[in-house]
Amino acid sequence: MESTQIIVEPQIAPKDKLLRILGVTFGLAIVIGGIIGVGILRTPGMVAANLGLTWLIIAVWIFGGIYTLIGANTYAELGTMLPEAGGPYVYAKKTYGVFGGFLIGWSDWFLNTCATAYLAVAAGEYSALLFPTLDGFVPFVAVAVLIFFGGLHWLGLRVGSGAQKVTSLLKVLAFLVLIVACFVFGGEPSLLEARQAAQISTSTSIISFVAVILSLQAVIETYAGWNSVVYFSEENTDPARNIPRALFGGVLLVMVIYLLFNLALLYALPTSQIAASNLPAADAAASIFGGMGGKIITALALASLLGIINAIVLQTPRTLFAMSRDGLFSTKGAMVNDGGTPTVGLVLTILLAVILAASGTFESLLAIAAFMGLTVDVSVYVALFILRKREPELPRPFKARGYPFLPLIVLAVSILLLIGYIIGNTMNSVFALVAMALSYPAYLIVRRKVDA
Repeated sequence: MESTQIIVEPQIAPKDKLLRILGVTFGLAIVIGGIIGVGILRTPGMVAANLGLTWLIIAVWIFGGIYTLIGANTYAELGTMLPEAGGPYVYAKKTYGVFGGFLIGWSDWFLNTCATAYLAVAAGEYSALLFPTLDGFVPFVAVAVLIFFGGLHWLGLRVGSGAQKVTSLLKVLAFLVLIVACFVFGGEPSLLEARQAAQISTSTSIISFVAVILSLQAVIETYAGWNSVVYFSEENTDPARNIPRALFGGVLLVMVIYLLFNLALLYALPTSQIAASNLPAADAAASIFGGMGGKIITALALASLLGIINAIVLQTPRTLFAMSRDGLFSTKGAMVNDGGTPTVGLVLTILLAVILAASGTFESLLAIAAFMGLTVDVSVYVALFILRKREPELPRPFKARGYPFLPLIVLAVSILLLIGYIIGNTMNSVFALVAMALSYPAYLIVRRKVDA
């Protein structure tokens, strides 16, 4: 009889190796935790102000979810075909060569680090709302938050992934409680208000089209972070199965929460009140819980921010690790501690985020990083088509459904968003393009130092 060999997963990472201990539960947690944030608390007001019609508001949110699912369809193929740490950097290097990987990798790391600084400052601001004694100390709170998460992830992947599971679960439960409360204790808008909202004149049809496009852009932004799981492909026990499940399952769950949340707001408040509010969730909570409503939403916003910060701090060092391993950064960047954490990547990420958060100079950098983010998205979607044609023999445990039509849709929308950003933020786009152009001499310097 043939003996059965039991393979025991190591408890510590071999030298400069990542731990392969993550499963689909973590994948769902990082997708959900990376998406749901303050955006869903604020964006419904802007969408309602732009559109006015209940059915159109819901349709826009549905489209945003479908668009994200189509994007997940593309990432699922790339993530299972190239199951390595680093996410978009890996696909760019495979598709566009070493410099292409360098450009996308550094852009991705920089924009994620800027986002971490921004979110930490936002967490400080919400903390000051909950605890007024912190007012005036927002930068210090932001730095403390960053140092806390840096220390947490220094302890290792098991601790960081466990924290992600807990924060994501609490976040989902909190939103579900608020949704149920709106339906149980809220009230429907008056029929008069609904009829007034339904009256749209022919003369405003062009403005309404523009409003739909702006609303779609805002809704799509609330789904940002949905691709977080691919940064950990190398640490997944079964990437071929778990990555598609995490991507589709996580996005679908968030889509359901977003739709229910908007329906709950529309049930609890008149559309006109939602449209006039910067934070309609707080208005709904106030109508249900009274004076405590504002505090409840502030606490929910803070919890959502902390979950996203945890996710970004967990994933961002993986990009520097992958680049260092490939000779596109110092070889020390590939160092991994016993807990499976890329230590140099973590330190550099936290250090830059702390500098940006403390100085308060990241606003313009964040705008530049937004351009880079759209560029990264376009490069990834184009990579699918190039690799399908150029390297058809590569193993593809998951093949993007509806190819080439569905991937073409998400690519076309991404290009339109990039064009719209260039038109609306021309100066920041120019700065971003200059920075990306200067990356080539930086690439040559890095290669020369590494090869020396």
